[in-house]
Amino acid sequence: MSHMLILAAEKENPLIPPIPELVIGLLAFVIVFGFLAWKLLPNINTVLEQRREAIEGGIEKAEAAQTEAQSVLEQYKAQLAEARHEAARLRQDAQEQGATLIAEMRAEGQRQRDEIVAAGHTQIEADRKAAAQSLRQDVGTLATDLAGKLVGESLEDHARQSRVIDRFLSELEEKAEAAR
Repeated sequence: MSHMLILAAEKENPLIPPIPELVIGLLAFVIVFGFLAWKLLPNINTVLEQRREAIEGGIEKAEAAQTEAQSVLEQYKAQLAEARHEAARLRQDAQEQGATLIAEMRAEGQRQRDEIVAAGHTQIEADRKAAAQSLRQDVGTLATDLAGKLVGESLEDHARQSRVIDRFLSELEEKAEAAR
């Protein structure tokens, strides 16, 4: 009996199902697979196609955006270079204007200084002449008084007084020039 059980057990292999179950299972698999292929496969293909188009469109958009960004970058670089050039030109113009302004201010200062010096020389000459005239009168009066005391007569006559003063001052000037 144990021998028979072993033979019966060898005939029924648990890994190999009975044929009717195998046929029913295979038929059910084909029906389910056909249904899925008929209903779901077009939807899956549509979704995959949309994803592929979205990815390709995204790549194209990214490339277009990168091209546009590169173009904008080049424009900005050109504008920046132009702005730097303009700033350098403005700086050069400002330096030139500053140098011109400094030269003009120096010339104006020199002109004003020359005017002040000329006015000072004129004033000094006028003051010197006025002082000489005043001194001449004072010296003349003193000389007349002294001469009158020395001579013993009055030199109050105006014409005589003027001649005496002029003669006295001329002699003084001649002595001063001879001393030089």
